[in-house]
Amino acid sequence: MHVYEGTVQTLAAELADPSFIPASEARFIHLFGTAPAAQEVRSWRRSWPRLVDAVLAAGMGELHVLLEYLLPATGERVDALLLGQAPGGRLRTVVIELKQWTKAQTTAARPGMVKIGERIVQHPARQVGGYVTYLKDWVSQDTSPLDVRGVAVLHDAPSALVATLRSLAGQGPSSKFPILGREDLIPTPTPSALADRLGCADLRAMESGQLAAFLQARHRPSIGLLRRAGGVIEGNDALTLIGDQDLARQEILHTVTETRRQARKSIIVVTGGPGTGKTAIACRLLGDLCAQPHANPRLATPSGTLTRQLQRTVGPAARGLITTLVDKVPAGLQSDSVVLLDEAHRARTYPDHRRDPFPTVLGQIIDRVGVIVLFLDEQQIVRPSEGVTLQELRHYAHSQGHTFWHTNLTTQFRCNGSRAYLDWVNQLLQPAGPAPMWTGSDYDLASARNPHDFESWVTDHIAAGRSARITAGFCWPWESPSTPPLRPEVTISWTGPDGSYTWSRPWNARADETSMDIPDVPGRPYWATDAGGHQQVGCVYTAQGMEYDYNVVIMGNDIVRRGNRWIADPDASHDKPLKVLPAHRYLTYALNAYRVLASRGSKGTRLYSTDPVTQAYLQSLLPGGARNQASG
Repeated sequence: MHVYEGTVQTLAAELADPSFIPASEARFIHLFGTAPAAQEVRSWRRSWPRLVDAVLAAGMGELHVLLEYLLPATGERVDALLLGQAPGGRLRTVVIELKQWTKAQTTAARPGMVKIGERIVQHPARQVGGYVTYLKDWVSQDTSPLDVRGVAVLHDAPSALVATLRSLAGQGPSSKFPILGREDLIPTPTPSALADRLGCADLRAMESGQLAAFLQARHRPSIGLLRRAGGVIEGNDALTLIGDQDLARQEILHTVTETRRQARKSIIVVTGGPGTGKTAIACRLLGDLCAQPHANPRLATPSGTLTRQLQRTVGPAARGLITTLVDKVPAGLQSDSVVLLDEAHRARTYPDHRRDPFPTVLGQIIDRVGVIVLFLDEQQIVRPSEGVTLQELRHYAHSQGHTFWHTNLTTQFRCNGSRAYLDWVNQLLQPAGPAPMWTGSDYDLASARNPHDFESWVTDHIAAGRSARITAGFCWPWESPSTPPLRPEVTISWTGPDGSYTWSRPWNARADETSMDIPDVPGRPYWATDAGGHQQVGCVYTAQGMEYDYNVVIMGNDIVRRGNRWIADPDASHDKPLKVLPAHRYLTYALNAYRVLASRGSKGTRLYSTDPVTQAYLQSLLPGGARNQASG
């Protein structure tokens, strides 16, 4: 999809019409279902004429141009594509990234990033390189080869800024993509020299049918991309499977292969508690599927945090193969696709106001693809607008005539492998009934006496080179700006033998990337893994799917222990979709949320409640909780 298609000469004439930009806005809404941001429309008004002027000055007005061209597998849009016929008759497309920058903040410590005002963005050459790689990997096929180039056009940038950006690109992969500034867009010494800088000097108008072939090309991963991604996953030590995990992987792969051979639609469900290896198995299956002929797999997860972490783990080879599922069917899925849906309990299914008996988007995905494999833990459903159950999936498969297969993972590899600890947490967080005292010796569990106590415990572990994080229920405001400096909104006051104390820390950053000036505040997806994350408090939406060595769980006043049961107080919550629920419904999601938080630490956990009665209850179950020294 694209907002505009035509020759550069035609575009020049249409830009002179005052109705052209409003018409482009209307087409954008029609194509993408939402209006473009006002800032984006302003960029069209400034950048499109500058690009057209440059291409015309280069004598290349007969080339075709596409504006706002969608890359379906990633959901990104390219500002402009120039298309023409290269020597030898092959179609060539030149990716154009347009910027209105006049100044930018950079640092050699983070050469791939640029700060524009308050935003942190990719270096433009890296951005262009990503688009070029996508077109090579997803559009150019053996049957219709495509020559792809790219250039960043910073039409307002002075030469000093351009020189800085070029120096940051250095000798790495980004250096092959030119960065053009204001002075580079003048046709000097000749128009052909400008055409050369724009990457189109040897192009001519396309032959009839070439544009149609490009626009009709199916976006699917190339054989080369699948081989690279599969090789990276196969060789990644972080994705090594052990024992039952590898057996489950083999069983699932056999089932997928067999149902594909029979050309039958299939729903496969893999259930398992925290730490049973669901995510690792999903990644290894992606690698396995990449090695199969005619593969078109995707690994999707509703968690943007987990998506970013998986993309970091697998690397650029997985671009487009690993995606975030929100409320739309991922583009590029076909009848031969296999979708691996990790963290299916986080899928946005809107059960409180479904339009159909089965979650709409999930049903659309199942209808479109050949096989879907869902990795599910119903006890990690933490919102009424998320999640699906095993029973719902089984019923849907039978009602639609699809094959259905289920396996349950029981061996867990987190929490030091302590089945006793997870069983204890599950008993503790039952709505009612007694929980036993903790007597285990294979997991470092205790109650924290106060916030100074658990913070010292975390700090000691960090100093020893271990990972440790503080998490909390969503019982404090979260009104901090999306990027640093962050407000210390999680505040706890208590009285000790020597007087009254107050402890406060900020929530994790909400932005995906944070300021280059404050490197010890990681972006939201990297709070659990990057340096400085222990100084912010994570919530369930940040921590879910992650793990670290040592873990603090702060229980707020949204659930308190009274007698032999938990009592919910939705008014104590700051989670807007949840606090409007009646107490009995809120309790289910809150207990699940605390269960998720309590299962993040692979070696040890400290529990603390802001409610004195609940805190006393925890301490009664965890003798020795006052001795909270960091252990190896």
